[in-house]
Amino acid sequence: MGKIKLKNIRVFAYHGCLDEEGKIGSDYRVDLSVKGDLSNSAKTDSLSDTIDYVHLNRIVKEEMGKRAKLLETVAEKIINRILEEIIMVQEVKVDVSKINPPIGGNVAMVTVSRSKSR
Repeated sequence: MGKIKLKNIRVFAYHGCLDEEGKIGSDYRVDLSVKGDLSNSAKTDSLSDTIDYVHLNRIVKEEMGKRAKLLETVAEKIINRILEEIIMVQEVKVDVSKINPPIGGNVAMVTVSRSKSR
């Protein structure tokens, strides 16, 4: 078993329950970790034998581009697409963070974490 991590994927998106969040948008950070059997790719040195992190990044960016009210919903959609599209992935963990959330006070970010295994 091996792990691939994508850290600090920066995205500008329009998630949130408030109407103004859908209009002005916010900065987000996504951290992603997937587990799968990487032993074959370590031997073959072939992209087709591994979990392609370019594909993972594309899924994150596409799902972040679809407006949702809750970060929980966005995280779940990212996880489901990864498990659906990348058969080698056995486990996914994703953290979706809204930077400088409009919650009153000095809060750097709010993060929702979700994970799922096959």
